[in-house]
Amino acid sequence: MVKEILKLGKQTLTAITREGSKNQIPAGIQVKKVNYDDPSSLVEALKGQDALIITMGTRAPPDQQIKLIEAAAEAGVPWILPNEFGNDNDNVTLRNENIVGAHTVKYRELIAKLGKSSWIAICCGFWYEFSLGGSAARYGFDFKERSVTFFDEGTQPLSTSTWAQNGRGVASLLNLKILREDESDKSPCLTDWKNKFAYIASFVVTQQEMFESVLRATGTKKEEWKISYESSKERYAKGMERFKAGDYVGMAIVMYTRAFYPSGDANYSVTRGLDNDKLGLPKEDLDERTKAAVQLALEDGLATYGS
Repeated sequence: MVKEILKLGKQTLTAITREGSKNQIPAGIQVKKVNYDDPSSLVEALKGQDALIITMGTRAPPDQQIKLIEAAAEAGVPWILPNEFGNDNDNVTLRNENIVGAHTVKYRELIAKLGKSSWIAICCGFWYEFSLGGSAARYGFDFKERSVTFFDEGTQPLSTSTWAQNGRGVASLLNLKILREDESDKSPCLTDWKNKFAYIASFVVTQQEMFESVLRATGTKKEEWKISYESSKERYAKGMERFKAGDYVGMAIVMYTRAFYPSGDANYSVTRGLDNDKLGLPKEDLDERTKAAVQLALEDGLATYGS
């Protein structure tokens, strides 16, 4: 995301990071150290900013996002992209059944209640490289074991985005003019997505199509793989049991399996339509990104839930 925003060269980026943090901040970004227990440090860091993009891990303390939103309101930040880069959390059933989505509503409601900022939520699906190459708990692939588990028949399509496409989507949004110039101006503007979701994707693809791409990317044959099938409903139930027992791999299983339900409600390219063309996003090469995911997996370049 940072790379794509910097590539356009139209904005000054500031990273907010905890005092004492060892995180390496990319070149070209200003850094402001904050203390989450001192609201004034957050407000000071956010003064003069046009937008706040919140990116946190799934196990980050939930009050941190609340503190950032409250500080942004006090600092007068007009736009907030909450920590909501994933599936269609505007779908009530889907968000309530995928664990993480159910917790996102309160942050958007808080932004609206404070009345100082507008929000834009990014619906990008699961990150393709991360999900394909991460572990069998995600898209069902284990590249070291050369195995794949198809949920049901592996033929349910879903919308998914690469890291780069996700970044380009955010960068494009934040480089739009805020308002149209006049009634004859039909070009997109930021207020088109005011307090709404922006829907972007790289691919609409099934597990079986991913597998075909994997075979091409690895030069392997189907016969060289261990292939199994599992009911999506049963897999979901098993994952939920593991999660309730404190196993975070179970959370990943629940999240990903739910997205492949036969109902197709996670395939937002069909249920909502995509904003790719409005944002000028490019077409991407599936096999190219599959190859990158395989390489990351074999080189242990991706963390897994629960590790």
